[in-house]
Amino acid sequence: MSKTILITGASTGFGHLSAVRLAEQGHRVFASMRSPTTKNSSHAKALESYGVNVIELDVTCNQSIQAAVELVLQKSGRLDVLVNNAGIAAAGVSEAFSDDQLKELFDINVFGVQRMMRSALPAMRKQKSGLIINVGSILGRVTFPFFGLYGASKFALEALTESYRYELSQLGVECVLIQPSAFPTSMYSSAKQPNDMNRVAQYGEIGSIPEAMFAQFMAAFESSGAPDPIDVAVGIRELVAMPQGTRPDRVTIGADYGSKSINEFTATVQRGVVEQLGLELLCK
Repeated sequence: MSKTILITGASTGFGHLSAVRLAEQGHRVFASMRSPTTKNSSHAKALESYGVNVIELDVTCNQSIQAAVELVLQKSGRLDVLVNNAGIAAAGVSEAFSDDQLKELFDINVFGVQRMMRSALPAMRKQKSGLIINVGSILGRVTFPFFGLYGASKFALEALTESYRYELSQLGVECVLIQPSAFPTSMYSSAKQPNDMNRVAQYGEIGSIPEAMFAQFMAAFESSGAPDPIDVAVGIRELVAMPQGTRPDRVTIGADYGSKSINEFTATVQRGVVEQLGLELLCK
């Protein structure tokens, strides 16, 4: 059955690929991005050639979000799936990132998701059906040195998604987390670097490790066995296709670095926590 789907951060990467794959399945897809008529016009036109509806949306602006959601509802009458994909990365010596850089990271990766969900959920609750897919990261479960601030935003997304999953469980709305590993997308090549290079210099040889890590990642991305970001798009498409009530809480895609084991262990612990609170009715 065709569904109405809104995807954030769809100019490139996972969002762009997911929009195409979902449109090919016959869904009505609204791919959102900033500046679709200027800076991202080529990306917008590429999506439109697949029958995707491209709309402007900035996840840091409530007015922009509300206008986009209202447009989707006006055109389709409903919103079945929200894919919170918009995000930015940051890598480097954590101490060298400024307050403003950290605020920007969380404004997009965490607050942006909360803004989107607050805007989309009234329609889903009214329908008594809906699916929210939050694109997290394995770095929301395991920690890579020098990726700690980015990971912190994804750890936050873990808690946010888990809580919403319980709170929405009796209202017909499902909330699922995708945990991609490292994939060759523009997010890595455009990852934010720390502003305070004087602090980086004070770390001596340690301060040069992030650059070496990036070089290693880029070499892996260019190898014959490089991970393919289409795998994440396929994972999102499969989640959308699953019947209500059968979807997993989390889906890890790519090299998991032990995050699958953490997911399995945490699921048991988390269910025990909810039962201790006497809230078993919120568990599936």
